[in-house]
Amino acid sequence: MGRNTLICYTNRYNNQKVNTMAESKPVTINADIMWASLNEPNRMSNKFQIDLTQLSAAAVEALEMMGLGVRNKEGQGDFITCKSSNPIRAYDTDGNEIKGILIGNGSKAKAVLGYYDWKSPAGQAGRSASLLKLVVTDLIAFNGGAEMDEVAMDEAL
Repeated sequence: MGRNTLICYTNRYNNQKVNTMAESKPVTINADIMWASLNEPNRMSNKFQIDLTQLSAAAVEALEMMGLGVRNKEGQGDFITCKSSNPIRAYDTDGNEIKGILIGNGSKAKAVLGYYDWKSPAGQAGRSASLLKLVVTDLIAFNGGAEMDEVAMDEAL
């Protein structure tokens, strides 16, 4: 097989056709951002991670053809979670790295995704999304929630 040779097979778990490549061509998708833990690890997974949500049907199809599992949840639509052992860099549309600002839920992005196969010491194996580039096209800065002066303390129940 030559370089970048496309192989199509049927996933034995769900009879879904999956394409793999010796060197996979990345996919660029539009997505909404949720739960971005780019600069410090997520408390539950202890990984840097981000949910790319509200994926289009074309994006879902492309990701599934790469053998990646796309999940669906109310409020997020079709989505994929990207995790990393290293901080995830985000860029603005001018190519400048976004620093010192927490990216909030509902921000819009273009993401370039590939994949990697893995195997754990316990023998588990799988395929996960690899976030190659994240460009935030519409930034909603996370400010930590409601300001204290917005909370009506005298209206406590």
